[in-house]
Amino acid sequence: MFDFLEGYDLLGAFWVTVQLTLLSAVGSLVWGTMLAAMRVSPVPLMRGFGTAYVNIVRNIPLTVIILFTSLGLSQTLGVTMGAADNFDTQNFRLAVLGLILYTSAFVCEALRSGINTVPVGQAEAARAIGLSFTQVLTLVVLPQAIRSVVGPMANVLIALTKNTTVAAAIGVTEAALLMKKMIENEAQLILISAVFAFGYVCLTLPTGLIMGWVGKKVAVKR
Repeated sequence: MFDFLEGYDLLGAFWVTVQLTLLSAVGSLVWGTMLAAMRVSPVPLMRGFGTAYVNIVRNIPLTVIILFTSLGLSQTLGVTMGAADNFDTQNFRLAVLGLILYTSAFVCEALRSGINTVPVGQAEAARAIGLSFTQVLTLVVLPQAIRSVVGPMANVLIALTKNTTVAAAIGVTEAALLMKKMIENEAQLILISAVFAFGYVCLTLPTGLIMGWVGKKVAVKR
């Protein structure tokens, strides 16, 4: 029944999807945290930049951002991401960059919602003993905010896993691109779709279950 899978690197394609997800998740967490800090910063310029970035990027389709990294940054501006001689590696890194730019806006809003759950009195007490804004944020507010948004972060991570399919638009050989190739070459549309749907369920379902368990374990008791 599954003879049509012979000759295709199914596991390799899903491994590329996993790599895209993990690298983009780490980058999005770092940049999204910085954006969240900007959004609650006492500096008007930083607040304005954070607000503008989130509102603009969230309303741009991910496909447009991914294509911009390839057509705009790479082909027009000559950004090679350190892989000028390797087209596949360059496209992979550009896809990761595009996913980070897009997903970080959602990470930022999830974190900001967590920051808003921290009682104002804790931040005021921290400032009263002489802590700077950065110290208040990193030592008092963010640790509690992150613990309270594990659930929303799980949703962002699951969405990121599914959004990696857009990387196929610039030729990254992940699962979605392989599925398109197999559908074009094989007369097994339903079986091919079922195989890839099962593959994505195997990636996203454990993520939701694990993150849900972690969220319950680290939840802030108020």
